[in-house]
Amino acid sequence: MNKENQTLTVNREYKDTMFRLIFRDKKELLNLYNAVNHSHYTDIDKLQVVTLENAIYMNMKNDLAFLIDCHLYLYEHQSTYNPNIPLRNLFYVAKEYEKLIAGSSIYSSKLIKIPAPHFIVFYNGTYKQPERRELKLSDAYYSTETIPDLELKVTMLNINFGHNAELLEQCKTLKEYMTYVERVRKYTSIPDVTLTDAVTRAVNECINEGVLADFLKKNKTEAINVSIFEYNEAEEKEKMRRAEYSVGWEDGWDDGKLFTLIDITYKKHLKGYTVPQTADMLETEPQIIERIYQAIEATQTDDIHKILEALTSD
Repeated sequence: MNKENQTLTVNREYKDTMFRLIFRDKKELLNLYNAVNHSHYTDIDKLQVVTLENAIYMNMKNDLAFLIDCHLYLYEHQSTYNPNIPLRNLFYVAKEYEKLIAGSSIYSSKLIKIPAPHFIVFYNGTYKQPERRELKLSDAYYSTETIPDLELKVTMLNINFGHNAELLEQCKTLKEYMTYVERVRKYTSIPDVTLTDAVTRAVNECINEGVLADFLKKNKTEAINVSIFEYNEAEEKEKMRRAEYSVGWEDGWDDGKLFTLIDITYKKHLKGYTVPQTADMLETEPQIIERIYQAIEATQTDDIHKILEALTSD
């Protein structure tokens, strides 16, 4: 992974993220849970971490999983938007349940009780997203019933500054994490500054200013390595997204045709049609409709010209 021609020697099999490194501490995780759920738990023993270590399926992993009050929570941080997170969580929660009921027979006449699942994604990518968004497994179905037999809902919370201010105020560590992320972004955007120097500067400044100071002092080298890895991973995903996007536009798409497509897509979006449904009705590639839906939700306007501008300037 490179920024310009910079060579990075970081273990590509490294599984942790800064988010996970910070919130794997049960006290911090409980504080985050309280902020999300408006609860006031203080006993960390009420929380049982059940994250499946090294549980990788098709390169799919989850940051944190825990049990509290007979509920199972799966928390994940994402710096790039991924509409397939409900499907990924379906695979992951199945593995969780398999572990939780180990030793019990699912063929027994006795009902096996399991904790109710909840899925949260903390999003802090640079692509505009609403404050709160619900992603559903049924959005991926070729055909959608009124009430699908299998559903899985993921709540995506935008934790960039300017969004979910109450959540950030309620969880001091989450706010400081975003302060650190913004500092990394600031210094990596400076020309001719190496990625290592940019991340190291952000870490040192945060320590000096008391931002995640205890954590960064204790885990300085690991935090720098993970931040470098995450930055490069996000860059690669963004390049891939842009490549997919450019391939998605067929030859001959001019602004006039695109304007018409956006206008029709906006009306379908307004009526509540999913991306697959709209793509099927308009006989258009789903990734194109998905990008238009994102632009519609990001701009929060019915002005097709502004949606077109947002879409083509990205």
